[in-house]
Amino acid sequence: MITNLLDVVTIPVDDPVAFTFFTGYMSMFAASVFFFIERGRVLDKWKTSLLVSGLITGIAAVHYYYMRDYYANTGSNPTALRYIDWTLTVPLMCVEFYLLTKPAGATKGLMWRLIIAAVWMLVFGYIGEAFNPEGGSTSHSVLYGVLSTLGYVYILYLAWFGEVKQLAEKTQNPTVIRGIRTLSWFILVGWAIYPIGYMCMPGGWLNLAFGWQPSAVDLFYNIADAINKIGFGLVVYGIAISDLEKVKAQAA
Repeated sequence: MITNLLDVVTIPVDDPVAFTFFTGYMSMFAASVFFFIERGRVLDKWKTSLLVSGLITGIAAVHYYYMRDYYANTGSNPTALRYIDWTLTVPLMCVEFYLLTKPAGATKGLMWRLIIAAVWMLVFGYIGEAFNPEGGSTSHSVLYGVLSTLGYVYILYLAWFGEVKQLAEKTQNPTVIRGIRTLSWFILVGWAIYPIGYMCMPGGWLNLAFGWQPSAVDLFYNIADAINKIGFGLVVYGIAISDLEKVKAQAA
């Protein structure tokens, strides 16, 4: 019994992917605890945003716990577990845009458009990756990759040029405006690693051009997940704390 337990948690010293699965799990868990505790400090209008940040990293911590064991036992990419995690956490990351711009008049319609775009992006990405014919099909990869990208581009548009950007400016709060812009950069730059990983599957463009394999990209997936999910929460936390300090300064 003890031997089996030790086998499960053993991490090879020469395997950086296994290392980042474990550190990803621990960092997500620690971030979740931090966001839940700090939620008690901020003003009421930011409590839901901090709750969502804690849920994002908490859900990711649970999935990374299982992905760590899956990878340790099989040495292969935990595709299904990743997409289950993303299907829950990515829409929640989009909800943060709605919560931050709600004081300026953001509607639930905006929230649902963001959620639907995120789910669209992930569903077609999963079909493209998980149901790729044996040996790889470039036509399959490209078709579902393009369909998935449509959802991603729509989210980018809303964040950089559309309703999210306009509502952020309408708040006339420099901290919120900077926060929304930082989250938009996370989507533009931080999320870019995911289509790179998608194109490394058999039949994908990077797989064909450079021979990159999905297993080689797990390292980048893990690092990107930690940066994006924890980073999203820290930006929201920064906005909430800045607003709290402003209120305290005005009351002094």
